Amino acid sequence: MANGEQSPLVDLLTRARSGDESARDELFERCRAYVTLVARAQVESWMHAKVDASDLVQETLLDAHRGWEKFRGQTEGEWLVWLRRILTHNATDFARRYHGTQKRQARREVSMRVRTSDASGDFLRDPSDPGESPSELVVRREREIELAEAVSRLTDDHREVIMLRNLQRLSFNEVAERMGRTRPATQMLWTRAVRKLQEELEHHHL
Repeated sequence: MANGEQSPLVDLLTRARSGDESARDELFERCRAYVTLVARAQVESWMHAKVDASDLVQETLLDAHRGWEKFRGQTEGEWLVWLRRILTHNATDFARRYHGTQKRQARREVSMRVRTSDASGDFLRDPSDPGESPSELVVRREREIELAEAVSRLTDDHREVIMLRNLQRLSFNEVAERMGRTRPATQMLWTRAVRKLQEELEHHHL
């Protein structure tokens, strides 16, 4: 996106606030892949198992839709922070219902921010830095939506290996065990998945 060019999400926000219901519906649909990505990365990182986060995603989007008038921000970044706050609140309840996790522990874990970056940044490199949190992945620039959409366009296996390796920071041995593959096969799959994600990002001018 060129400097000075308004992002599509900000345009949707502006139109939705002016009473354009179709723009509001499109805004929430554009955010679905992002909320799904963050929800699964957060929940699975501390539950240590693959879970169905679809109910959590749906609940978060419904709450955001109902509480639309409470949003006071202006930028894409502020909008995504607001969505993450709703997700954090709902994930706390989700943890108690699904896993019996104590509220204090759940709140600490789900409040972790997810950090991502562009095709040349940390997200697409081998996540071997032991100092980073398992859930640390949310973009340093306002690119979260495009990245989430790119991940959602990957094949199931490519999306899964990216989720496990890059978002949850699992070792290749752990990823291989979760996916029922050998370590060499998993490493090759991850390399291909990263290359495909790069292509998706470049194709959509991220």
